[in-house]
Amino acid sequence: MADSKDYYELLGVSRTASDDEIKKAFRKLAMQLHPDKNPGDKKAEAKFKEINHAYDILKDPEKRAAYDRYGAAAFEGGMGGAGGPFGGGRGGNPFGDFNFGGAGGFSDIFEEMFGDMMGQGRGGAGSYGGRGGQTRGADLQYGIEITLEESFKGTEKTIRVPTFASCEVCSGSGAKAGTKPETCPTCHGAGRVRVTQGFFTIERGCPTCGGVGQTIREKCTGCGGAGRVRREKTLKVSIPAGIEHGRRIRLQGEGEAGVNNGAAGDLYVLMNIAPHKLFTRDGADLHCRVPIAMSVAALGGSIEVPTIEGGRAEVKIQPGTQTGQQLRLKGKGMSMMRSAARGDMYIELFVETPVNLSKKQQELMKEFMGKDPSANSPESQGFLKKVKEFWNDLTE
Repeated sequence: MADSKDYYELLGVSRTASDDEIKKAFRKLAMQLHPDKNPGDKKAEAKFKEINHAYDILKDPEKRAAYDRYGAAAFEGGMGGAGGPFGGGRGGNPFGDFNFGGAGGFSDIFEEMFGDMMGQGRGGAGSYGGRGGQTRGADLQYGIEITLEESFKGTEKTIRVPTFASCEVCSGSGAKAGTKPETCPTCHGAGRVRVTQGFFTIERGCPTCGGVGQTIREKCTGCGGAGRVRREKTLKVSIPAGIEHGRRIRLQGEGEAGVNNGAAGDLYVLMNIAPHKLFTRDGADLHCRVPIAMSVAALGGSIEVPTIEGGRAEVKIQPGTQTGQQLRLKGKGMSMMRSAARGDMYIELFVETPVNLSKKQQELMKEFMGKDPSANSPESQGFLKKVKEFWNDLTE
């Protein structure tokens, strides 16, 4: 058996091999010698037991040090009782009491191969929970609406967020004042237990403590042992100038309190910018649709337009201006985040046809039109020319 052979030779590594080299060597041999790949092969079965036992010793720094100093004699009587290191068979099981996961073995391979994909590696409690009992609180999202002017200038808002907060009575421990949580007797604080099924060992949350790793004998009267309570939190949110619709502001640690004094989650404040009466936004630019009188469009002139900061800007209209023409006001658009620069403002003009004309105005309009209404309308003339060409093409 393994006790009579050199463990390093069994795994095919040197005595100075690193932990990673030992693990890789074991994994390679275990996959080759596993009973599922060698059904009925007693030699492969025995060899598989030997390398598993060797790896169980060499993967543990303390056991490896003892082996290097005293050899296999340091572990006589270990791993399973009478009849050698692997114990006797039980209930017809050809592997006796051999456990593929209790101290490593094939479960190490399984966990190495699939643990990361399942999001539950061996590295202890992560930020979202696991061994050790602490679980990170959930992230929250809260939407607020601001005006376009507030987005331009920047502002500060006070919000009230319903959330789970750490219990002030027990400081998040969940235990009654004067007491404290105790290490779970089932999982010994790991939060998880292993159950052997056939050749595999399945790891799952401890049923006694629910994966927390601790039990509470006397629960806090304030939170009922949960360690956190539902309440409304009041926060001030600083909104930077130039923020756009749909952007989020992250408030670190302002989400839900964690379980068992775990880290709090984050709060994400989602920006909704209300529609404006005059302006529409396109990134850092602003657009404003401005009507002008037909006489101003024909003869030229000037108009005043509003700006986002509340001021006014004078815009010159050239004679013969048509509907749809745009005028650009450089640097009169929105603020840009983390910059002193600003976008531009675009004035889109549309010529308004006069209504409710008096008889005298109608007569003057007819006089202006003359015998050829399109004489002063080059676009109309161009369109009529294209229409005539279209009709001629159809008749040819």
